Amino acid sequence: MSDARALYHATIVDRDRNPRHEHALPTATHRATADNPLCGDVVTMQFVIADGVITEAAFAARGCALSRAAADLLATRAIGSTPVQLRSLAETFDRFVRADGTQEDLGELAVFEGVRAFKSRRACACLPFAAALSALDQ
Repeated sequence: MSDARALYHATIVDRDRNPRHEHALPTATHRATADNPLCGDVVTMQFVIADGVITEAAFAARGCALSRAAADLLATRAIGSTPVQLRSLAETFDRFVRADGTQEDLGELAVFEGVRAFKSRRACACLPFAAALSALDQ
């Protein structure tokens, strides 16, 4: 499907409208914001890292359904991961949405397959990962 309907899988719509991890995380040990000035999306990813493991994750976002849903799904995957695992996930996701990789190890994030056909929307889906990587660099 090459029209816009391919972008809005039911999971993306649900995670945009009913995010599980959109809340303040005042105890965050790592936090960073990324924005896309071309479309106006802004995403802040927040993590609590203790003993080398991400124990809590949350986000704040203003933007389209793609960036908000990606942030929520990323937060879900981050909990229980190590920073190294999260970096690997970000690389895998980036390759996937740019049509250079497979959906292996992406789990629910594979719902972003429709983004592959819309070059201008890839940045929306990848924005939370950029914020997460910046947060981990702190």
